[in-house]
Amino acid sequence: MANTNLPALTPEGGLSRYLSEIRKFPMLEKDEEYMLAKRWKEHEDADAAHQLVTSHLRLVAKIAMGYRGYGLPMGEVISEGNVGLMQAVKRFEPEKGFRLATYAMWWIRASIQEYILRSWSLVKIGTTAAQKKLFFNLRKIKGQISALEEGDLKPDQVEKIAHRLGVTEDEVTMMNRRMSGGDTSLNAPMRADGEGAEWQDWLVDESETQEEELAQREELDERRELLSIALEELNERERHIFVQRRLTDPAVTLEDLSKEYDISRERVRQIEVRSFEKVQKAMKAALRERRTEVADARTEYLD
Repeated sequence: MANTNLPALTPEGGLSRYLSEIRKFPMLEKDEEYMLAKRWKEHEDADAAHQLVTSHLRLVAKIAMGYRGYGLPMGEVISEGNVGLMQAVKRFEPEKGFRLATYAMWWIRASIQEYILRSWSLVKIGTTAAQKKLFFNLRKIKGQISALEEGDLKPDQVEKIAHRLGVTEDEVTMMNRRMSGGDTSLNAPMRADGEGAEWQDWLVDESETQEEELAQREELDERRELLSIALEELNERERHIFVQRRLTDPAVTLEDLSKEYDISRERVRQIEVRSFEKVQKAMKAALRERRTEVADARTEYLD
């Protein structure tokens, strides 16, 4: 992709100025985003790519803030997220009907996580999938169970985290010790000269941003479409019973459906269970395929 001339994240300018600059870029309407994506894909229109990237810079910054506790320069974390965003724009296929934010979130998080993994030694974070899961989820779960104080975790907290993440209690204790001390103070100034906004000023508003709302809405739309596709795996009777039992509120009773189809209630229940298993399998397959496409594309880029 051509150079998109993004706002610079420099020590001189500081993070505060960067965040202020990226808020100036307008969000795109769905039709406008679609046309820009088509222009980029069909004609490699650099201006179209630039608009697609800059309109999502706030999404990158918001996601990057979720990784602020790893003791790494936030400017570099955001820059890595921007790399993921540009690759998402490069490979985005608007014909599939989804918004760019939904697709880009995969790339943004993957780029940031790869940067963090490169920056922390493998000896520090471990090499197994479970240990990496622990690395990226420990702080979040500590917050959920009100265990954010410094020092070692309490035995019951260790047990709870280990159970939730599928790792040993020793792994939780060691990871917590290795990662302690890396948190950036929320009262630390965002600028190197000590002036201006503090980190907590960025985090005061706990309400969802427009970008987050958009991404969540698009994810919901994506799942609805996947469900619609999965329902095609069912025959007419299976589909009707599945919808009436699983997607209708309140659900239609087994008794009513047994009368409608002149079969036993147990037979209706069996059809419902079988239909649910088919739908679940079809949706998981579709999600795996989509994630594989993203992973393959990233591997191709990184190679």
